[in-house]
Amino acid sequence: MIEFNKKSNTLEQTQYRYALQDVAEPNLYREIYSYDEVPKCAFNHRRVPMNPADEIWITDTTFRDGQQSRAPYTVEQIVTLFDYLHRLGGPNGIIRQTEFFLYSDKDKEAVYKCMERGYQFPEITSWIRASKTDFELAKQMGMKETGFLVSCSDYHIFNKLKMTRRQAMDSYLSVIKEAISVGIKPRCHLEDITRADFYGFVVPFALELRKLMDESGVPIKLRACDTMGYGVSYPGAALPRSVGGIIYGLRHHAGFPSELIEWHGHNDFYKAVCNSSTAWLYGCSSVNCSLLGIGERTGNTPLEAMVFEYASLRGTTDGMDTTVITEIAEYYEKELDYEIPPRTPFVGRHFNVTQAGIHADGLLKDEEIYNIFNTGKLLNRPIGVAITQTSGLAGIALWANNYFRLSGDALIDKKDERVAVIKEWIDAQYQTGRNTSISDKEMLKVIRELAPSLIP
Repeated sequence: MIEFNKKSNTLEQTQYRYALQDVAEPNLYREIYSYDEVPKCAFNHRRVPMNPADEIWITDTTFRDGQQSRAPYTVEQIVTLFDYLHRLGGPNGIIRQTEFFLYSDKDKEAVYKCMERGYQFPEITSWIRASKTDFELAKQMGMKETGFLVSCSDYHIFNKLKMTRRQAMDSYLSVIKEAISVGIKPRCHLEDITRADFYGFVVPFALELRKLMDESGVPIKLRACDTMGYGVSYPGAALPRSVGGIIYGLRHHAGFPSELIEWHGHNDFYKAVCNSSTAWLYGCSSVNCSLLGIGERTGNTPLEAMVFEYASLRGTTDGMDTTVITEIAEYYEKELDYEIPPRTPFVGRHFNVTQAGIHADGLLKDEEIYNIFNTGKLLNRPIGVAITQTSGLAGIALWANNYFRLSGDALIDKKDERVAVIKEWIDAQYQTGRNTSISDKEMLKVIRELAPSLIP
């Protein structure tokens, strides 16, 4: 049968409906995932079209997945971070939702405290066990939406749940119907989708969800979970690893609109950010992230990274206050005693700090030469310089200009004789075996002793 697709404005064949393949043995994709070897990336050279949604946004899992790999946050800390998320997301709610556990009394207290803030964004959602009791709890606490696992790979269905595909599907559908019956919008976490039989289970299951959604009138959200970080963004990559293929398939074959599709990525192979951006480009409205990328194993997609990916793809921050990212980083280090690797993009202490003399020389002339963007304006983090044996005269002059906040005619040039005096002291330090950078405190002390006139 051929029908006209109003979304693509083309005639398309629709005669094939993907049905559940209730296989006797699990399909573990052993040619790709042999376990004793690095996972292989296969290509079938089938390219699906990029089709970004009209609207894209960020959702947060700091208080759910982000709490599975660190000491639990206190209620006060959760509320403070929730405030930061609200400010960062801005009045347009680009950070649309954040999710909470509802297991313990502390979890519930944190939810109530955040609700008292009265923010429209981020919307508070929950993550619960797939049981009638927990659905009732979510409803009592005022949750409009809640998430739960609907594991979709045979690794989980056969080896963990000890079910067949038919049994798993029937079990999931019964739970989703329970959620709808108590007035909760389900968010189905398609766990381990990058090892799942996409046409043999994922699409048939999604089609059943689509039917249930049409019958009930209740929107059902699909969260495509790259649980092990296996997803790849390469054009022409084959399923089950193709991020573009997964999003295209959920939209085109299962008929889900972009606003009901969410990508949840992990960073096991350093691909979390790229895969999340790819999901946006191929039609997924929502990408799920955590602050600083803190999450299970190597972590989730860093939320702060997707703030800048959003601005890059859309050409605007749409009201987001990006300077809050620096406040969040400082809060983690000072209040939560969390050590951020210093060269972590956007949040590390040294992400825009140079140690190379040749770079410092360029920064002295024009900071755009070696700074990614105006970090002073967008992150309240002016460029910095760390003084080492390679900083040279330019590095010392740049340090002084930055530290003393000099501008215009007051700027110190690298040819200044006082800079040369300081450099002689620095060179002597490293000639006698020093192997650490020179702190701001040390620099200030030396300047006071050897070149006090540098101090304004």
